[in-house]
Amino acid sequence: MKRLLLFFVVAVMATSCASSAKLINSATHSKAKAVQPVAALYADLDVSPTKISYFLIPGKTVIMGGYDNVINTAVREALLANGNADVLVAMETQVKYNSLGEIESVTVTGYPATYTNFRSPSDEVLGTMVNTSATPAGNSLTGGVKFGF
Repeated sequence: MKRLLLFFVVAVMATSCASSAKLINSATHSKAKAVQPVAALYADLDVSPTKISYFLIPGKTVIMGGYDNVINTAVREALLANGNADVLVAMETQVKYNSLGEIESVTVTGYPATYTNFRSPSDEVLGTMVNTSATPAGNSLTGGVKFGF
């Protein structure tokens, strides 16, 4: 009797798992097309001719965030200290480690830059970005490059 009950429980569990696996499988493997972009934004990048350098000794909480967090903190501090720019162009990093392999200090160098002249593209350019088969000849903005949409 115990074997029959055990067999029944295993059979019920096996069928219930199979039906839930079907639901999960059909939900995650749909054949819907990727969403096409409907808007774009262009901006100019005003790069400073002066190269900056910034030295940072990160705190323990910054180091606990990992290598990328230390670099991002150094870049943010460098941009804030040098005119509150948006991005650091041609960035170079120098990381100094202590004898335990922990980050001791970071130096970032680069050219601070700000985004200016935000604008929307024309309808023709936006159409080229969405429909790659209709790339007009001589379009200087895209240069004949087709985006993989």
